[in-house]
Amino acid sequence: MSDVSSIHPVDEKLPVGRLATLGIQHVLVMYGGAVAVPLIVGRALQLSPQDVAFLISADLFVCGIVTIIQSLGLGRSFGIRLPVMMGVTFASVGPMVSMAAMTPGQEGARMIFGAIIGAGLVALLIAPLMGRLLKFFPPIVTGTIILVIGVSLMRVGVNWIFGNPFGPTAPKLVDPAHTEWLAAIKAAAAAGGPAIPDGLVLGATVPNPLYAEPGHIALAAFVLVSILVIARFGRGLISNIAVLTGVVLGCVLAAALGMMHFDRVADAGWFAVVTPLRFGMPIFDPVLIATMSLVMIVVMIESTGMFLALGEMTNREVSQQQLTAGLRVDGLGTMIGGLFNTFPYTSFSQNVGLVGVTGVKSRYVCVMGGVIMIALGLIPKMGALVEAVPTFVLGGAGLVMFGMVAATGVRILSTVDFKSSRNNLFVVAVSVGFGLIPLIAPNYLMWLPHAIHPIIESGIVLASISAVVLNAFFNGLSFERSASVDAAKLADSH
Repeated sequence: MSDVSSIHPVDEKLPVGRLATLGIQHVLVMYGGAVAVPLIVGRALQLSPQDVAFLISADLFVCGIVTIIQSLGLGRSFGIRLPVMMGVTFASVGPMVSMAAMTPGQEGARMIFGAIIGAGLVALLIAPLMGRLLKFFPPIVTGTIILVIGVSLMRVGVNWIFGNPFGPTAPKLVDPAHTEWLAAIKAAAAAGGPAIPDGLVLGATVPNPLYAEPGHIALAAFVLVSILVIARFGRGLISNIAVLTGVVLGCVLAAALGMMHFDRVADAGWFAVVTPLRFGMPIFDPVLIATMSLVMIVVMIESTGMFLALGEMTNREVSQQQLTAGLRVDGLGTMIGGLFNTFPYTSFSQNVGLVGVTGVKSRYVCVMGGVIMIALGLIPKMGALVEAVPTFVLGGAGLVMFGMVAATGVRILSTVDFKSSRNNLFVVAVSVGFGLIPLIAPNYLMWLPHAIHPIIESGIVLASISAVVLNAFFNGLSFERSASVDAAKLADSH
């Protein structure tokens, strides 16, 4: 008979009831962040509501599969075998939204998924080499990149509240009288009158009543205030799921006011298999793959620090072989994501924080969380329900979610020595400036080669390149394992 006391807490198998309860906790903590990315990218691609709902289901399904591989392990080559929940990284959102803007619709989706599969393969191959790449990504680099990621995403949250700058909710509309005049001129031209110049379009000059509706703003404010109140006065799990709870409260109020509708939820089925390659064969563009590969390197650097920090929290030393096995899952999970119509995966830091809050170190809790995620992904009504959430409700939560990403970058930068090494200020200042170029001057690349647009359209990629180069220029290349661990402990939001 084996001695129970000899079992490490990480390998402890808890009773099924307790596993399920703790697994649900992990799912609740990550759920809001997990479904945000497919909502952002699906709507940026201008996909139908049914396709966006499918992306959400596919994301939940693959979250579960990759979580089980990471926590349970797959042979000796895959899985860190620690309590880790895997989810889509926000670091990939900027480049994917840029790709979606270039090529919307299903063709754009195929290009994005091709880039994801290619980047996943690159990540899988370079996982054993990540130890050598860490010297390029000290806290000053990772903190700056995460700060820019958060600032870039804030634009999404703000547009969720007020309305997108283009389309039905744009701030201005074309005056109907002007449209009638242009139609009359076209008819006259067709009858032999003066020809109309090619490309002639009317400018939008009339305020759009659908933009920045006071009721929408009020609901977004209600969600934001709810989240802040719950975070301030909630304890334990309640505080950890403040964002999700705030969105639920916002949905309840929106439904009561007739601003949220459930027709598509009613039409959705109770069970459906998540099928791969729903939008057709992926398109493998080398430049897009290179762009996403850079994102994956940043993601794997984050994961490295996260795994080392989690090893300290659980009192289990992470060997180089285990670290490589964990990083391989980032690559494998991303490849699986691309095949199943979803996005790049990484360990969710807020769930690492939950391990510290609950004190439960068993990896089987996250395995159970993965099983629950798979089950949710197989229920189309869940995806349809998330897709039905009004964007202005999500906007109130988006300010918190995306702002927390930026704040996490600031927290990591707080560990950097700016007093004795003033050159570090240049690294952050210039890199943040580069990261803001596409946000402030999105048309700056109009005369640059079209082939490199996917790289230079993303402020996150520009900031990453700038931070790595400037840090190497001012500080050289060195790596302290403890600094990476300390930075990871501060990264509690993706």
